[in-house]
Amino acid sequence: MAIDVSQVRNLPLFRQMDPAALARLMARATPRRVLPGGLVFEQGAEAVAFYLLLHGRLKVTQVTPDGQQVMVRVVHPGDLFGFARALARPDYPGTARAAVESIVVGWPMADWDAVVENNPRLAINAMQTIGQRLDEAHTRLREMSTQEVERRVAHAVLRLAEKAGRIEATGTRIDFPITRQDIAEMTGTTLHTVSRLLSSWEAQGLVEGGRQKLTVTDAEGLARIADPSD
Repeated sequence: MAIDVSQVRNLPLFRQMDPAALARLMARATPRRVLPGGLVFEQGAEAVAFYLLLHGRLKVTQVTPDGQQVMVRVVHPGDLFGFARALARPDYPGTARAAVESIVVGWPMADWDAVVENNPRLAINAMQTIGQRLDEAHTRLREMSTQEVERRVAHAVLRLAEKAGRIEATGTRIDFPITRQDIAEMTGTTLHTVSRLLSSWEAQGLVEGGRQKLTVTDAEGLARIADPSD
């Protein structure tokens, strides 16, 4: 599989990057197609490469020391991920698995230092990516520490719809398979609680469910649950 430079030139990560530098970077890249359910890397494995998601969606999970699985984030097209070197780690902190058929582009982890040193614009964009993920993690931690479960779940669903939403006749459909268990892991609650909330919201006309499907049919109503004081 070959990747044309034009496929990545307009991604936010590579904007304002010198065309010749981008061409050199892509010449070192190895593209890979990952089928639904396929692994890109596994938690604890040696971090031998870092990646860009070109197409599709990935779910990143972590298993805690007591054996509990937590879904920590969704990787969206254009996202850089797996850059353990930037976090001063020799291994991957989580497992990245394809939610739908995806195309990832990888570079040897040994290239990371040279990539950021020789491409200042890319280094700045990568730092901004790390900052955004840290901010997202702080937001989720704050929500779990201070908000009731219903508000947390509403925030999580709205964020998914914003990042991975596809406008359809009935509302905004999250465009990859998402389970109630996924949402429970993202919000630090139980499958039973998420099932009860989504069933209630369906009855109120706020969402439409299905097998690994979720559509937000009333975003304003859901936002009022997420932030009742607004």
